[in-house]
Amino acid sequence: MNLKEKQIAIIGLGYVGLPLAIEFGKKYQVLGFDINKDRIEELNSGKDRTNEADLDGMSYAMNLTKLKSIGLKFSHNVEDLKSFNVFVVTVPTPIDQFKAPDLTPLIKASKMLGSILKKDDIVIYESTVYPGCTEEDCVPVLEAYSGLKFNKDFFCGYSPERINPGDKVNTLTKIKKVTSGSTSEIAEVVDALYASIIEAGTHKAPSLKVAEASKAIENAQRDVNISFVNELALIFDKMGIDTNDVIEAAGTKWNFLKYKPGLVGGHCIGVDPYYLAHKAESLGYYPQVILSGRRVNDNMGMFVANKLVKLLISKNHVISKSKVLVLGITFKEDCPDIRNSKVIDIIRELQQFNMDVDVYDPHADKHEVKEEYDVNLIESISSNYDAIILAVSHKEFLKIDMRSICASSDSIIYDIKSFLERSIVDARL
Repeated sequence: MNLKEKQIAIIGLGYVGLPLAIEFGKKYQVLGFDINKDRIEELNSGKDRTNEADLDGMSYAMNLTKLKSIGLKFSHNVEDLKSFNVFVVTVPTPIDQFKAPDLTPLIKASKMLGSILKKDDIVIYESTVYPGCTEEDCVPVLEAYSGLKFNKDFFCGYSPERINPGDKVNTLTKIKKVTSGSTSEIAEVVDALYASIIEAGTHKAPSLKVAEASKAIENAQRDVNISFVNELALIFDKMGIDTNDVIEAAGTKWNFLKYKPGLVGGHCIGVDPYYLAHKAESLGYYPQVILSGRRVNDNMGMFVANKLVKLLISKNHVISKSKVLVLGITFKEDCPDIRNSKVIDIIRELQQFNMDVDVYDPHADKHEVKEEYDVNLIESISSNYDAIILAVSHKEFLKIDMRSICASSDSIIYDIKSFLERSIVDARL
């Protein structure tokens, strides 16, 4: 096995692909490919909208200058892929409006790679899928568009991404990587490739399906655990009990897992369980626990909005035209990622009550938010709000004097992240 002969192309340069291109670029000839020409131009200019490329204490621009000198390049031209022999696919795998897997980006990427695939090439998928997707959905496309035979002329691997957006501690190289290959020999090659850049080491799964399944259950497990405490929050709200107080008390037992209630969005936890459920249902099994957890978590935005309305009514506010400030629209704190953010559920519900809703987020890109959610982010905060919802715990929000931007002493501050000083808030989730 001569890894030095491997020339790697990363397909998709988002939160997953760019850090991978950078790390592989430190040791191999690497092409970062994306169909978005603007994204390529942005990266070549030394900018990164995801903020995921600030690695090893160096800015992305500094990394770029260094890496270009040893072989990392970017392109949106399919022709440039032809000289590479390992392709790592990191395109999005979202769900559609019916909560069904949307494999469109994955299939398009497979068609594109099929058109340039050569004998002995390896295609490694990192995109989150259901068990069997690589062999059942992607491989037939690769075969059809290349005219080559799977496991004879070309090979596949699967290594699920474990990127945690905004996390500057548990970065790509610090998280153990699951690997797999379509043959035992290719599994060794794939594992060795990742082992050469992952400091935390690798775990070689016995098959592509096992590796795919491991990713699916990682996030399904977390989703179910959060749905449990979210359901507790719904129950304790009716009892007038603060859920976080209950969790702190229960957490004094050594084996209690201290999950907290909240909105469950993002590119993984709010999506992956539907992929697993889809596969189970196609096999004739209806997954009750997984889907019941999804229903609870998907309804939390509506609960938050309705809870705020009740709080306002208790202070004799007129609901229609009440001015509300929502702090944060990204799916998690201190990062610009707005994918599948559940904050939008709160905003939509409040708007249905004919409330005047302002949304402020210093991390989110206003153009992306407008395009994705048709929401106009405000540039600065005014000082006449009847209610404030702390929806995302960006550290910048700790600097805001919440009471100074309230319209009156009867204004409501609703902290759904239990992030603010408790003495200044009227309610927590």
